[in-house]
Amino acid sequence: MNIARDSDIVELDGPPEFEYGQKVRARLNIRNDGTFPGKEIGEVLVKKGDEGYVVSIGTFLQQFYIYGVDFVAQGRIVGMKRRELVAVEAFLAETQEAV
Repeated sequence: MNIARDSDIVELDGPPEFEYGQKVRARLNIRNDGTFPGKEIGEVLVKKGDEGYVVSIGTFLQQFYIYGVDFVAQGRIVGMKRRELVAVEAFLAETQEAV
């Protein structure tokens, strides 16, 4: 069985990027890949810019951290990878530097 990996990076060699309770923002639209119950495959679960809070931290393929993010306004908890998220504090700092 050949498992395709997103990259050669093993995030689990270091600590998680985000902490429990940390406010984060989605970097891009997240669609249902078939693992979110009650929604059609391909349906948008989270839109770019939506904000939520990290409520769980798990792992995937012994390579990635998966962050369970509670998007309160959308009423759902979605599992997301580090590259799909940015800390709200970091986002605000980047935005102010661009001005």
